[in-house]
Amino acid sequence: MSRATSCKEAIQRWEDQTGEQASEKTEMYLNFQWPPIDRMDNSLGALVMVEKLSLSTNMIDKISGINALKNLKILSLGRNYIKTFSGLETVGDHLEELWISYNMIEKIKGVNVLKALKVLYMSNNLVKDWSEFNRLQEIPNLQDLLFVNNPICENMDVETWRAQVTRRLPALKILDAIPIVQAEIE
Repeated sequence: MSRATSCKEAIQRWEDQTGEQASEKTEMYLNFQWPPIDRMDNSLGALVMVEKLSLSTNMIDKISGINALKNLKILSLGRNYIKTFSGLETVGDHLEELWISYNMIEKIKGVNVLKALKVLYMSNNLVKDWSEFNRLQEIPNLQDLLFVNNPICENMDVETWRAQVTRRLPALKILDAIPIVQAEIE
C-alpha cells in the first residue's frame, strides 16, 4: 500500500474538490480517505470554524491535533484503530458529541475531561468490565449512550443490561438508541 494520506493532504484535496476554504467551514468530512489517514496532526488546526469534524473510516490510532478547535462540538472518529480517550483534554469543555464506535477502546480512563459531553457513541469497542464502564459516571452531562457490542454486554439480556446501566448512570435519557422510561430507573 502507498503511504498514508496526511490531514493536510486530505484538507487540500477537499478544498480542490469543492473550491471552498476549509478554514471557513463549520462541518468538515474527511472520511474514507484513500490511502487512509493514519494520524491526526496539527494541520487540523486550520479548521478554525469547524463545529463538526468527521475522520471516520480511516486508520487513525490516537486522538491528537485538535487543540486549536475552539468551536468543536461533534467529533466523529468511528471505524478507526483508536485505543484511548487521551487527546481530548483541550476540547473537553465544549465537545458535546463523541462518535467513536468501531474502534479498539478497552479502557475508558480520561473521560473525566469531557465536561460538556452529552452524546457518546462507542458501540463495537472492547470494554469488558464494569470498573471501566463506571468511569462513564465521570461525564457530568452524559444523556445519550450507545454501547452495544462491547464484550461487557455479551452475556446479558437487554433488560438486565439496561437495568445495570440505568443504576450506574441515572441521568441517562437514551441507551443504545432507545429512550429510557422512568420505570427502568425505579
